[in-house]
Amino acid sequence: MKKITFCLMTACMALAFNPLQTKAANATVTSSVVISKVAESAEAKTLITRLNEINTMDKSNLNSSQKKNLRKEVRSIKERLAPLGGGVYISVGALVLILILLIILL
Repeated sequence: MKKITFCLMTACMALAFNPLQTKAANATVTSSVVISKVAESAEAKTLITRLNEINTMDKSNLNSSQKKNLRKEVRSIKERLAPLGGGVYISVGALVLILILLIILL
């Protein structure tokens, strides 16, 4: 009985994590912000283009106050993009805890 339960649990886990791998392969990384299928709104597109403009900007000839203002702008853009992207994220610690609990229960 334990062997059947273990096999069924393994099959469910394999099927559950398979779509996550394909979703991760399609994600695009832009300036340490993972933008994966952000809502197709005009606001989101303009925010993403602004982030790209800031990343390609030559910051070597800016003074410290201008750099500080750019950092604030990037933070505010990231905060505005976060609710548009949505999604559920599981930390590594939570994932390890879940796996330990599954092993203990079996």
